[in-house]
Amino acid sequence: MRTAGLTFTAALLSLAVVGAQAPTGGQKPTSAPRTPGATVGKPATIARTADGHPDLQGNWTNATITPLERMRPNTPLVLSEEDARLDESKTAAALEAREAPSDPNRGAPPVGGEVRKSPNAEPTYLELLWRAGGGVVGGYNSFWVDPGDRVLRVDGQPRSSIIIDPPNGRVPGYTPEARERMAQAAAIRKTQGSEFDHPELRPLAERCITSFGNNAGPPMLPNYFYNNSYTIVQSKDTVMILTEMVHDARVVRINGTHPPAGMRKWFGDSIGRWEGDTLVIETTNFHPNHGFRNSWENLKVTERISRRDAKTLNYRFTVEDPTTFTTPFTGELVFNAMAPGEMVYEYACHEANYGLEGVMSGARAQEREAAKKKSQQ
Repeated sequence: MRTAGLTFTAALLSLAVVGAQAPTGGQKPTSAPRTPGATVGKPATIARTADGHPDLQGNWTNATITPLERMRPNTPLVLSEEDARLDESKTAAALEAREAPSDPNRGAPPVGGEVRKSPNAEPTYLELLWRAGGGVVGGYNSFWVDPGDRVLRVDGQPRSSIIIDPPNGRVPGYTPEARERMAQAAAIRKTQGSEFDHPELRPLAERCITSFGNNAGPPMLPNYFYNNSYTIVQSKDTVMILTEMVHDARVVRINGTHPPAGMRKWFGDSIGRWEGDTLVIETTNFHPNHGFRNSWENLKVTERISRRDAKTLNYRFTVEDPTTFTTPFTGELVFNAMAPGEMVYEYACHEANYGLEGVMSGARAQEREAAKKKSQQ
């Protein structure tokens, strides 16, 4: 974000401002053949690095209004163009309504806050997320929100979800083992006191340690709020993926090997290999506090990135953990290059800033007020 000192709960971070970088010198355009796992499409003329691999470098964004999971049962993966445009117009109406000037003569809101009315008969996916983020008392000022305004389109096909397998477009259910593990973890948390007792019990994103949602990944998913931007830098032996939110960097070692299971990293350990023109990234060794949907110890995420054309990266991922999910699942996204000349700005968020201090001091103030009332009874 661009404004220093703000946290996830305190205020909205700045909107994503990103740009496309020109290919490095000495690269020659060539025809990109279809590769295993890559999205089917017309062959494109793409730039290549000196070692002959497709040049994935540049600034990209995966912002979209299409949810990770399908919202309604029996909805097909591929939407009609009419339905896609309708979703986009509803999202635009919701954003316009949120940005409308406030009535200076409005009365006070009810005690506890109130749910913002939607201009649509049914709230959009983004509106539901914004309500969850700010609750009935408000939260995110729409001035800062930059979630994207288009339905995800892969090979020109409007999609109803990022997940393409299972066919219902939903994350599979948890195994009995996973449910038991989560119940045990919940019981342990109760012994640690209130979630507002000390900073270590607050969410990692609120503490500015990692991005919220699953922006940095893997898998790298849009967060539907802001800062959905990435910078890719590529060499013969490594590929670095920098996520705009919290400036998290993931270094993929080409033809590397994973360290022992006891060595755990925030975003896992990523090793890569080239399969034709597709970069395949395998990530394991996730940190126990930063996996994906209650999975970390046995989690493996396989990503496949291929360059479709000068402005598009196709991105496919598969999540596997037989101890957590009843079946593996796969999703598909498009990363779009941003306009030349635009930049990825600093995300100036740091742990223990005044936002987190406000959360803690607010909790202490509530405790003092409660103790005062109790003593007066």
